[in-house]
Amino acid sequence: MAKKGIMVSYGMGKFIAEFLTGAFGSIVFMFYETEVGLSGAYAALATIIYSVWNAVNDPIIGYITNKGAPFSKRLGRRFPWIILGLVLSSVAFILIFSVPTSWDAKSKPLPVFFWMVLTICLYDGLYSLWEVNYQSIYPDKFRSQKERTTTAAVGTGIGVLGIASGFIIPPLFFSYGDRASYALCALVIALIAGLATLLVSFGVFETKEMINRFTLQQHHEQAPSFFSQMRRALKSRNLLAFVLLLFFYQSGCMLMTASINYVVKYVLAAKSSQATPIFAGMLGGTLISILLWTRVAKKLKNNQRMLILCSFVLAFFAVPLTFLANATSYMVAMGLWGLGFGGFWTFMSPAMADVIDSLVVEQKRRDDGVVLGIRAFFMRFSYASQAIVFFAVHKLTGFDPIAISDQAIWGIRLHMGVIPALFFVAGGILFLKMNRLGPAQVEENRLLLSQLDI
Repeated sequence: MAKKGIMVSYGMGKFIAEFLTGAFGSIVFMFYETEVGLSGAYAALATIIYSVWNAVNDPIIGYITNKGAPFSKRLGRRFPWIILGLVLSSVAFILIFSVPTSWDAKSKPLPVFFWMVLTICLYDGLYSLWEVNYQSIYPDKFRSQKERTTTAAVGTGIGVLGIASGFIIPPLFFSYGDRASYALCALVIALIAGLATLLVSFGVFETKEMINRFTLQQHHEQAPSFFSQMRRALKSRNLLAFVLLLFFYQSGCMLMTASINYVVKYVLAAKSSQATPIFAGMLGGTLISILLWTRVAKKLKNNQRMLILCSFVLAFFAVPLTFLANATSYMVAMGLWGLGFGGFWTFMSPAMADVIDSLVVEQKRRDDGVVLGIRAFFMRFSYASQAIVFFAVHKLTGFDPIAISDQAIWGIRLHMGVIPALFFVAGGILFLKMNRLGPAQVEENRLLLSQLDI
């Protein structure tokens, strides 16, 4: 397959990741709170447990799979885990929405609570199995600045389609008040993810050169212990700055996307299908922004600085979402917000690869799995921050899904706009203060990598 074809196929992994993440984030909490009847406190606690589980499983999965996989001498150390994880996580997604209808979450909440905890943790473990390995392939497979920028731009475009699909498709298959419709929606989502798995397989297949580099590394030295790799990675100021930025960015995005169905149902008092044009507005703005940001990236060649700029753009356009009155204004505002979102996406993967390069040069070996596990933990811990914010705001504003009040509606408006904006600003400021990786250091690292052939 031609190089561009490989990039497109690799980008399908972005589609799957964002499709599943978007669908999960936008409907799981709401499904359990408003359809199943589980209290916001139990739903928030389940999500927090799930996030703590992330703290354990992502780095460990990265460490274990970093050592190899079944048939690794023929298929590589990443490819088998990616395909296996994709298939199983798609199936596990269905289980989240299969809570027995005979269970009454109001009179006996514990069975529903444990079902939510077990199924979302199972899903996350299988999701991490493929996603950590998928991200680990990027800096090894695409090594030049041009390849990384082009692949990131292609992946951004495809990934945005995944985000849009994760938000647009589910409301077409479920209806507010119809609990059974969510199970059908989950089945459709799993089938789409399964089909996309076939399309991503070409892009994540490892070349002979990649397999040979890994084999040579195995023969030359024993891999450091898990805790040794963790300590070495977390000592990197640039890595810590990057993962903290991702946490604040993902927290803000999770708050906004999980809020939209609340906005449609309670603020706009509309049907679930009304969420589709709002998400379509975001899709349009993001796609338009990719061409702009890609040109800027090629001229400035400073991925780290552009992430800071995009964080502030995201915050600027998030604030107005608090005060809008109709679906059209939300659609336009989400289109403007998509300009910053597309930018952050364009620079996120190249910036991550720059950080990993600096660690590889320092450690003289490529152990991306643990690093990507740390990244995944910080990003997915955003589910806990979203759940905590929802619980706190709903508690303070007296949110009742059966009898909604004006005060509760303002709470929904706040976790749609102002509160996410604060997360974006905090991430941008922290990254500005902590990051030390500039263009000169990035170029020096690339030269050293080519000499070391790691």
